[in-house]
Amino acid sequence: MEMKRPEIANDMGVVRIADEVVSTVAGLAAIEVEGVASMSGGWGTDLVEKLGKKNFGKGIRVEINDQETSIDIFLSIMYGYPIPQVAENVQKEVRSAVEMMTGLNVKAVNVHIVSVAMNKAAAEETASDSEAE
Repeated sequence: MEMKRPEIANDMGVVRIADEVVSTVAGLAAIEVEGVASMSGGWGTDLVEKLGKKNFGKGIRVEINDQETSIDIFLSIMYGYPIPQVAENVQKEVRSAVEMMTGLNVKAVNVHIVSVAMNKAAAEETASDSEAE
């Protein structure tokens, strides 16, 4: 059974929004949230990005049914930021951006924290603390 893609009809025709567009909008919104280090798309997309091709939709899974969408986001949080607060901010920003830009109703934004990234200063501080003991 083929799933029907959301359509926005007007007097000039029809506009269809691809899943990749929704994932890119969600990724751009999520990466702007303070405390988010990066999106995590797995080793394959990370390798492609190291070779020079940016993928703003990496680490995002989108499911669209009629005019509703559910979004799963996989990301890395910067060390020192409160994970629940950052995740909630990501949910709010992604919902707002996707609804405003696509007109879709965002049913759920599920945030999956897959790692914690340490900035250079925090990594050095942690290393010097462990050496002092």
